[in-house]
Amino acid sequence: MVTVDELKFDDRGLIPAIVVDAWSKKVLTLAYMNKESLRISMEKQLTCFWSRSRQELWLKGETSGNYQHIVSVTADCDRDALLVMVEPDGPACHKGTFSCFNDEVFLSDERHEFSSDGLMDLLNGRKQQLPEGSYTTYLFQKGIDKILKKVGEETTEVIIAAKAEDKKETIYEIADLAYHVMVLMTEQGITLEDVRRELASRHVIDHKVKQEKMT
Repeated sequence: MVTVDELKFDDRGLIPAIVVDAWSKKVLTLAYMNKESLRISMEKQLTCFWSRSRQELWLKGETSGNYQHIVSVTADCDRDALLVMVEPDGPACHKGTFSCFNDEVFLSDERHEFSSDGLMDLLNGRKQQLPEGSYTTYLFQKGIDKILKKVGEETTEVIIAAKAEDKKETIYEIADLAYHVMVLMTEQGITLEDVRRELASRHVIDHKVKQEKMT
């Protein structure tokens, strides 16, 4: 475990802190901490920064109510930057957006960013707009029975591919299954965060069981 005294603050006594949503892994903001704000952050388990413009300590959410509950703080290899994983109560940006990083500067024509959260946003959009010619629209229009049938079919395909020890085909079928499960989630109003929280709760239980077996 790295101590605060082992961290490298700049000549102004500051260290950059990259704040990331612990569930979606989306970067929320870049702020700065000094030793005092870091101490407060760890003590309260809430992000506290040093405002360079106001030259004062700033407990995030104290005015807006959008507190950031700290999950972990990790230093980089040079120990001159921090990664702060949080569970936010609301938007990180003073403009009211979830993240401060919204204005694209460059976008590659050849490479495309993918995230499961982005796919869920797309599926939610399909359900609301029901654009013609979309397979996802077709599933939503057919309803829950059709969606469940596809989930069952894709589950079988995963089993067949895995049993044949065909890694490439298994990956392909798992992707198909994941997509149809996400369509089911969208249909029933289940979010990725709901599933992440459930998995996280099971991780805690599993960790406790392991500890008990060791004692």
